[in-house]
Parts: sequence; C-alpha cells; structure tokens
Amino acid sequence: VQLQASGGGLVQTGGSLRLSCATSGLTFSNYAMGWFRQAPGKEREFVAASSWRSGSTYYADSVRGRFSISRDNAENTVALQMNSLKPDDTAVYFCAAAGPYSSGPYYRDTNYVYWGQGTQVTVSS
Repeated sequence: VQLQASGGGLVQTGGSLRLSCATSGLTFSNYAMGWFRQAPGKEREFVAASSWRSGSTYYADSVRGRFSISRDNAENTVALQMNSLKPDDTAVYFCAAAGPYSSGPYYRDTNYVYWGQGTQVTVSS
C-alpha cells in the first residue's frame, strides 16, 4: 500500500493550496481517508476526513469553512482544498487511510493504518 501526498508549497496569508493524495494497493472505496498535520514542536493533529461509506466529511474546528476534503473513488485519490490560509496552518500535511470499513472516530490518528510521507505547507505572514 502506498500513499503519495503532493501539492504543498509556500503561499501568502489568505492564499490557497490544493493537496492531493494518490493511493495504490488498497480497495480505496473501503477506506475512510484523512488529512493530518504536524507543525514544528507540536503534536500531529487532525485536519479533515472523508468516510468510506457515504463520503461524509469531518473537519477540525480550526479549518472548518476554509478547507474542503474530497475523494475520487474512481481515481483512488483524496484532495484537500485549503483556502484563506493563515500562518498557523504552516505544517507538514499527511494523508492517511483508516482501517477498512472503519466507523471512526476519524479525528483519532490511531484509527489510521496507512500513512503518506507528508508534504510541507508554509504560509507566510
């Protein structure tokens, strides 16, 4: 199983980025997909998730209304559209796949069994 995150970069406050995570080696539609992030000196935190069954979406309070997660079961990819970026959004962003048919809770990283390598997002003030 491989998860490959891409799309990170340097952006100014208020800007946008779109992260993408390509997966292989798993039956994608059976897996809830999540995005987490880790800033320097901080613990990894939940950002957003999409359930496997209905594609329901979940967001951390800090990003709700600014970020949007979407999945493409035909392409085996999950994306994170990030708008109105703030310096506090600076972190390494990871995509992850929860165990097959997982019912969550999706904000808990221990429910995820496969992780991508991370992509750096830097928001300048």
